[in-house]
Amino acid sequence: MNRSLYTKLVLIILFLIIVLMLVAGVFLTRGVRSFYLNDFYDNMSEVFADNEVAVALREAAADDSPAYMSEILGVYAGRLGIDRGTRNYHILDGATGDWLAGSVTMENGVEITPNIVTALGGESGDASDPNADYMDLALPVEGGDSDYIIYIIDNRETMRSLNDQLLLIIVEALAVGLVISVFLSLLLAKTMIAPIQELTHAAEKVASGDFTDKVANTSKDEIGVLTRTFNDMAVQLEDTLDDLKRSEQMRREFVANVSHELRTPITGVKSYAETLAHDPDIPPETREKFLNVILNESDRMTKIVQDLLTLSRFDAGSFEFSFDEFSFETSVRDVYNAVRMEAQAHHHEFTAEIEPGIPRIRGDKARVEQVLMNMASNAIKYTKDGGRISIKAGVRGGEVWCSVKDNGIGIPKEDVQKVFDRFYRVDKARSRESGGTGLGLSIAQEIVVRHGGRIDLKSRLGSGTTITVWLPVEGPSDA
Repeated sequence: MNRSLYTKLVLIILFLIIVLMLVAGVFLTRGVRSFYLNDFYDNMSEVFADNEVAVALREAAADDSPAYMSEILGVYAGRLGIDRGTRNYHILDGATGDWLAGSVTMENGVEITPNIVTALGGESGDASDPNADYMDLALPVEGGDSDYIIYIIDNRETMRSLNDQLLLIIVEALAVGLVISVFLSLLLAKTMIAPIQELTHAAEKVASGDFTDKVANTSKDEIGVLTRTFNDMAVQLEDTLDDLKRSEQMRREFVANVSHELRTPITGVKSYAETLAHDPDIPPETREKFLNVILNESDRMTKIVQDLLTLSRFDAGSFEFSFDEFSFETSVRDVYNAVRMEAQAHHHEFTAEIEPGIPRIRGDKARVEQVLMNMASNAIKYTKDGGRISIKAGVRGGEVWCSVKDNGIGIPKEDVQKVFDRFYRVDKARSRESGGTGLGLSIAQEIVVRHGGRIDLKSRLGSGTTITVWLPVEGPSDA
């Protein structure tokens, strides 16, 4: 992977350097060629447009003296750029194109070019051909008895030489640029790929379940942002996995607990029902006892199913509340009276202290009483016989409150924050004995939160528990 990234980056940079050099070479060579073409024809136009030159050439042509015409052009050789090596001038017969005189002797004459053909027709031959290996100009000059053609030709040797030099410079620059680009690309590749390698290594560890490795990168560029985002993602993923593990563990415990709680009453109901069905001679007292057991176990199963349905409705958002004004004081008293008999059966000292002037509140009366009933029932269940339990209620600010305090078995410090978690039970054996499923406080908290209130729990192992509910008098804002 590393070699691949290094190789790709280096090759890309080398490719860019080569392409840039090639493009620069093409434009330079074309520019040189265009410059020479334009310079040649501009130079010729400037010289032959000079009235002095034109008059001198026409007078020499009128005297039918090609040699004199050649001498005149020799005078202006500097302006014409004549160097006898690459650029020369010639005097040609205006009728046949035969060579008559010039800067160099042409025993075999000159090659008849399209511009010469044009001049033989009596017009100036100044057409340029970028693809030809020469530049030429043919101008017809009328003489006395004969016409002449002034022909100037450049073999482009200077241009080719300059282009060769440019190409050599480009090649040399390309070689140096390739060396430099290889060094820089390797340095750049290492700078860019090193953080990616670290990210890759960290990602592999995360994929294997190890979230301890964090990538250190304080840069503010895109890779730095990517690194910090990856670290944040790893932390969130670790938290999510921890939550999933806890949820899965609680789910398994819940399934096991509910299975046990349902299996026990179902087994009892089935056993007693089979006994009643197969033994018609059972005494009436025994029959009534068996029927009461069946009814009690049925009620127990019904309670478990109701709790499960309530939670599922909360999760689905389909649980509906019926908000209306009601007397919170009356609800506290009703709950106290409802569980007083059960408390007395356990020989508990059970008291109620309600402050005067508690206002009516807005809420779902049945659900609020369900919460209060759960608080009181838990206190009775988890307090040894002969204990002390008190219910207190009052108002403070814009909230009413109710607390249930007992001197029961209490809750370990590490479990206090978990008792409101669904399916969580501090003492599983004691919970089964009392019929608990670990859902009551979860449901109570959901109800209180939906009323815009809060529920607090304070407890010490072996010293008892105090649980308090606070509810706004005006009810929830979205009621």
